Amino acid sequence: EKRYIPKGYREFKSHLHRIDYYIMSKIHELIPLDKPLVIFDLETTGLSLNMDRIIELAYVKIFPDGRMKKADMFINPEMEISEESSAVHGIKNKDVADKPTFKDLAQELWAVFQGSHYSGFNIVNFDLPVLRREFLRAGLDFDYHEAKIIDSKVIYNYMEPRTLSAAFKFYCGKEHYDAHSALADVEA
Repeated sequence: EKRYIPKGYREFKSHLHRIDYYIMSKIHELIPLDKPLVIFDLETTGLSLNMDRIIELAYVKIFPDGRMKKADMFINPEMEISEESSAVHGIKNKDVADKPTFKDLAQELWAVFQGSHYSGFNIVNFDLPVLRREFLRAGLDFDYHEAKIIDSKVIYNYMEPRTLSAAFKFYCGKEHYDAHSALADVEA
């Protein structure tokens, strides 16, 4: 049985698997670290922060001295994976049925994540809240609010603004003058 994986998704998803260790080994020189930096990504049963569960967790932990630890683990969510989610990441219920639960891995993951800084794509709005919920279900209070967070989606949105003016320039090749004037916005 073949999994449906959207074009380009495999390349995006495997970014943690194809990390150039030479570049990664330089991060601690580019960003002075007072504690480890955990760059991570999650795949989940769905998009609900409160209800859905983690089914894959991959990370690279960079220590202040430049050492690195890397892992990619599949997790039994103890619930069904929706067909819509499986269509995105390709992970099916049978793929995780015999894997450990998050609670089984909680202490190991606590040692990885606790007392670190965090980085990834959209981790502020999704990955960190989902991870916190999983830790709470396992009886551990993962509070990341005092940590430094580098969210590459925030950086991307800053570098490539998603505004009417940016869309007008992209699609029409023209500058949008008088932005936030109602008539000018309608005409754009």
